[in-house]
Amino acid sequence: MRRLAAFIVVAFWASPLSAQNWSFDARKIAMGDAGGADHPASRMIDEQRPYRGIVLPFGLLQVVGDRHVFNPDSDEFDIVRSIEYAAAPLHYVIGRDSGTSEMGRRLSVDIRNAALSRDLNTYRGFAPRQQPVAEGLTHTTFGATLPLVRMPNGGFHGIYVGAGPYFSMRTAADIDEDLIDILSSDVDVYRPNDRFNIAIFSRDQMAAALTGGYRGRYPVAALTGERDGVYVALDYNFLLGFRYEDFDTVLRLDTDSQGLLTFNPFAGLPLVFERDRSSSGRGQAFDVGVGVVADRVEAGFGVKGIANRIEWTGIERTTHSLASLFTGAAFIESPDVPLADATVELPLDYRAYAGYRIGPGALVADFGRGFQGTSFHGGYEHGLGAICAAAPSTRARRGSRPAASASTWVRACRWTSRCTAPPPTCSGNARRPSPSRSDSTSSPRSPETSSAIMA
Repeated sequence: MRRLAAFIVVAFWASPLSAQNWSFDARKIAMGDAGGADHPASRMIDEQRPYRGIVLPFGLLQVVGDRHVFNPDSDEFDIVRSIEYAAAPLHYVIGRDSGTSEMGRRLSVDIRNAALSRDLNTYRGFAPRQQPVAEGLTHTTFGATLPLVRMPNGGFHGIYVGAGPYFSMRTAADIDEDLIDILSSDVDVYRPNDRFNIAIFSRDQMAAALTGGYRGRYPVAALTGERDGVYVALDYNFLLGFRYEDFDTVLRLDTDSQGLLTFNPFAGLPLVFERDRSSSGRGQAFDVGVGVVADRVEAGFGVKGIANRIEWTGIERTTHSLASLFTGAAFIESPDVPLADATVELPLDYRAYAGYRIGPGALVADFGRGFQGTSFHGGYEHGLGAICAAAPSTRARRGSRPAASASTWVRACRWTSRCTAPPPTCSGNARRPSPSRSDSTSSPRSPETSSAIMA
């Protein structure tokens, strides 16, 4: 049962789920989505930028070269490193190959083989983390806007049609503080006749989102920039669930009079793992957003996940248990038991953002509340010719986190026979072209593409 042992170590090592590391836009990765909060209206504004971001996935060179760490049946299986790879598979991370905790790897193997050392100090150096609930959602939509009404001043009304993945995860762990103290200590610690309880909960959903919605851009007479105006968007997401898993694990560690681990036959099984699963679910979610671009200023507000829910049917539960943690005993698997249908709802995600362009640079910030509580992102990005550099700071419930990125651009011509505009600034807010130009009344102007690497 390597997968079961891996799940336990996942909860020990868990860090907040961050969907931004799967993003295909290096600018957003670095800025923490500041100035480009992920809701429908902000995506409309991003589409009007004179450049697009395309990741060069150098991180895959690290992942593919060390792919055996993902295989539970391989001797090189390393759950800790596999988590790090899964968190950011596309972006090259300096120092990622420096190795992970040997004690964490040993703990995983010993639980898997029911060969846990009776002396907990053997695993000092692999300290589990007592932290709040970690949760997140990855919802990326690929689609197009079908214009219904076009206005000569750049305004339009249209219907958006798209589809994409809709993945969510929620993990919580309640780990005995005394156990954390032992594993974190610099010296051996023994607690005789004690008991350490670990309770771990994790739930994940995987679905496909079929999206239909409204897109509108409303020009303002006093604003003459090519991207200026008010953007309004509303999406309805029909969710087709294809995987639901709900894990509930209880691990109990008892010590004897010398402070060594022992088996207490009167306290029940030391390890019980319940797994609920389904492959059929149906649900929905609404997303709405409003954005404004006025010359150098960009601002917006959006809400994701309104009335969201997925109802899962055909749920079955399998229970795995271990009678001893020390004797090499095999896991006992119970027959599947059918359960009642379950409805899962996610928190609403509110996001407000603002940006201000200063020459070739831009100040950007966003404020959000939803997954992981309240968060704030702020930073500055600066264009250096064909290169954009970003230096932001993130403030969230878990503290501050710095980040950085660099990107370059490649001109890609569409709808016009030539490209004569200069390289874009970071903010990408160009002036509307003169009516005498041949492309002044064409479809949304030709985008440019930026290639970026996150290090």
